[in-house]
Amino acid sequence: MENFNVIVIGSGIGGLVAGAMLAYYGKKVLVCESHAIPGGAAHSFSRQGFHFDSGPSFYCGLADPNSLNPLQKVLEILGESIETVVYDPLGHYHFPEGSLPIYSDASSYIEAVAKFTTQGAEELEQFQEHLLQIYNGLKEIPTTILRADFWLIPILLGKYGLSLLKLLPSLRDIGGSVGQIMDKWVQDPWVRRLIDLECFLLSGLKADGTVAPEVAFMLGERSNSVVEYPMGGSGAIVDALVRGLERWGGELRLNTHVEQILIESGKVIGVRLRGDEVVRANIVISNATIWDTYTKLLQLEDLPFSYREVALATPAVESFMHLHLGIRADGLEDLTGHHVVVLDGDVDISTPGNTCMISIPSVWDSHLAPPGHHVVHAYTLESFSGWQKDDSYQQRKREKAESLFLALERVIPDVRQRISLELIGSPLTHARFLRRYQGSYGPAIVAGDGSFPGPHTPIPGLYRVGDSTLPGIGVPAVAASGVICANTLVSVYKSLSLI
Repeated sequence: MENFNVIVIGSGIGGLVAGAMLAYYGKKVLVCESHAIPGGAAHSFSRQGFHFDSGPSFYCGLADPNSLNPLQKVLEILGESIETVVYDPLGHYHFPEGSLPIYSDASSYIEAVAKFTTQGAEELEQFQEHLLQIYNGLKEIPTTILRADFWLIPILLGKYGLSLLKLLPSLRDIGGSVGQIMDKWVQDPWVRRLIDLECFLLSGLKADGTVAPEVAFMLGERSNSVVEYPMGGSGAIVDALVRGLERWGGELRLNTHVEQILIESGKVIGVRLRGDEVVRANIVISNATIWDTYTKLLQLEDLPFSYREVALATPAVESFMHLHLGIRADGLEDLTGHHVVVLDGDVDISTPGNTCMISIPSVWDSHLAPPGHHVVHAYTLESFSGWQKDDSYQQRKREKAESLFLALERVIPDVRQRISLELIGSPLTHARFLRRYQGSYGPAIVAGDGSFPGPHTPIPGLYRVGDSTLPGIGVPAVAASGVICANTLVSVYKSLSLI
């Protein structure tokens, strides 16, 4: 048996940030990853010379020291950095009635919207200005001081009292939904759909379900920092976090599946690995989802029954269909990297198969594909329900991937004739490789109806990070969850030394 101060289950961005920060703080840390590749939903993988992102591909402020992105701050603390390429427009939204370029520059974005609706553009500008007021208030409070214990209150009052006063006018909005702000400023139906789409891309929910600070942060960062892509793909971010973990004495073990979190006398004592190896630690941090943590990693009797039932009743966002393609690039010199396609304007944008997200990162980093080729990642929501490995599985995958091909044809009309490599992933694929409950995108916690829990659990020594904890879904949010957890587990003096 080996002994560590902290064991982290899962090497997603939340787990790696928590582990690396605790190693930086002087803890003996072990990160256990079941997969052969680190990164969780943000890992990269390769096939026949094509290098694919498995999940996120849109980033702001990764290499900008003035950015508020918690991930950038963590990399800076760890002494790591990544090479990026900056681009604008950040993408195109393709509606049945036309395509809209999405610019980082706010005035250029409003001008593009005005070509579809003049009144809507004016309303959108007011809406964005209101959200940016929230961002401007929050930006004075650094993410690196956040923690999930009573020490946060004296820190905020003692060091950031004036910043809190500036937030008072926005206090109601901070606790509310984007939909409430949209109802106040925007009546134009075209722009309301646009706002719903931006929220949906961020949280998996439309404006009524998305918390306002999440969208305020996204708008503020893309307006005040830079939109960029990491050279080497999302795996470059993961590699930098792993380097940071190991630089400060932490350890990552791949192909190391945790079977059970061990509890003795009501407290965490370590984990049991596949093969019955036991590794001891008084602190265990789960980067698994709330459902996987409480059903697969713990015994039924480990949690209070009522707490467990409420936690497991948390609704989940649907899973995905994925399409990873290697295609010939001849004649595509003017191709841009990000596209969102709404196939049918009369169908709700959150309907599986109707809104398709497309990333072509080899536009920015040609090394991701063999010479003369591009890599393509397209995905859309798809329910986990009804999927099983039977005789019809392959045929069903092709049928469900058809919406992704139709969306791609809006961007590259002859895409089917260009294919050199084709990989179709179903919700079963998503669940298998990411080891996520039903392959879910994360909790569907509707603004006003609930909130993301912090890192604590009822079991002393057991903590959680990732997209089913505060602040929620998205790369900056899960990075912040890791920071919050790590700070909570060290003295206030150590965490304040980061300022």
